[in-house]
Amino acid sequence: MNPRTTLLTGAELAAWWAGLAVLWLVLISAVDALELAVGAGVAAVGALAARAARRAVAGR
Repeated sequence: MNPRTTLLTGAELAAWWAGLAVLWLVLISAVDALELAVGAGVAAVGALAARAARRAVAGR
């Protein structure tokens, strides 16, 4: 990977993570430290899965 694709990959993962983390915060009823930690972890896993699915569909 060259620096440009690394930057684009990082930006894509960050965008997916932010979107999924905001969705998590909207859907939970009580916001405390444990919920924030779980939400951040789940959003990270979801971001990786979304990137992998997009690459699989694109054929790259």
